[in-house]
Amino acid sequence: MKSMVEKEKKIPVSGAYDVVVVGGGIAGVAAAAAASRNGAKTCLIEKEYGLGGLATLGNVIIYLPLCDGMGNQVIKGLGEELLKLSIKDGYDEIPDCWKKRNGDKKERSEKRYRVDFNPMSYMLELEEFICKNGVKLYYDTRLCSVIKDQGLIKGLIVENKGGRSVIACGAVVDASGDADVCFHAGEKTVSLNTNVRAGWFYYFDGKKVQLKPFTKWYNADGSFRSESGRAFSGTDADDVTDFVLETRKMLKKELISLKKENPKIDPLFMTSIPAMRMTRRLRGKIELEESHDKHYFDDCVGMTGDWRKNGPVFYIPLRALAAVKTGNLITAGRCISAKGEGWDTMRVIPTCAVTGEAAGAASAMLCSARKKSFAELDIPRLQDLLKSQNVLIDRKFAIS
Repeated sequence: MKSMVEKEKKIPVSGAYDVVVVGGGIAGVAAAAAASRNGAKTCLIEKEYGLGGLATLGNVIIYLPLCDGMGNQVIKGLGEELLKLSIKDGYDEIPDCWKKRNGDKKERSEKRYRVDFNPMSYMLELEEFICKNGVKLYYDTRLCSVIKDQGLIKGLIVENKGGRSVIACGAVVDASGDADVCFHAGEKTVSLNTNVRAGWFYYFDGKKVQLKPFTKWYNADGSFRSESGRAFSGTDADDVTDFVLETRKMLKKELISLKKENPKIDPLFMTSIPAMRMTRRLRGKIELEESHDKHYFDDCVGMTGDWRKNGPVFYIPLRALAAVKTGNLITAGRCISAKGEGWDTMRVIPTCAVTGEAAGAASAMLCSARKKSFAELDIPRLQDLLKSQNVLIDRKFAIS
């Protein structure tokens, strides 16, 4: 039997919002907060039971740089606010040269603006942050499909303990990390087998708690060393399950090896979600790539550096976030339209916060202006709004 027919039935509407954000990682948190702060009735749906995504549930405890590695800060706004929130518990401190408004540039070029954080503390802070910002939060809620009419998403079909229902919406931010909304809305997406087994974990060595950054060798273009083994796309159930099982087999072998060196070692906490870097993303009107370093786009809605090396500055255009076929759909985080090494640059925590804030603010503006498409937005007005909220859009770094 190749298929079955589900009996047609009416689905209740469980809520109606100006902006619905799908995915509670850093991008989703930033998008939801930005939308709500700009006057939109906003909800955030998350299939897990905690916020932060890989940053918290995946133990990726490094809030990567807000600077370009040359002494220049290129991310402020929610990107910086969420960095400060990550160390509210005192786990780490902002480097001294970045604490002062006009710190020494030579020192700043030698010490990048980044911190480490405790993932559980951060998860609790993010949850409180979302609630304080007036966002309606739905845990244990998974996107199933979309209701689309005349090029617009009218509602999201979701399922949770209460059954299947529809959340009506004016605009949707796809911060799922996997371009799930884009996929269901019929947008062109890109998926590559670039994920290798990975899963950072904590263990006790008999004296103190240690974090093990645990991963096979990885390259964003899909080229792997032989010891990396199979690669995964993360876009179907079998592939995701295999990734989790194979990663845990690898983890078990690693623990056996560690115990041979130190019998007192005990595992404490491993990732509770698959630690995949890049799965599926939108193919938008522009695909950001490494060659766009210092290229200014007229519809720029934020900036970022390159966490991997010093020097590059990327201007992020709204066209790399907005869907093509679906007027009221926009992306944020690792599923924006970026390719190759550019995708690898855009997928990390601070840049996710930048794209999340831009997507949330743009969504609120779309609803308040009663526009049908992000392509219709007044870009200078959106840029002024973002700047007024401390987002950096500074053309001085551009060379083209």
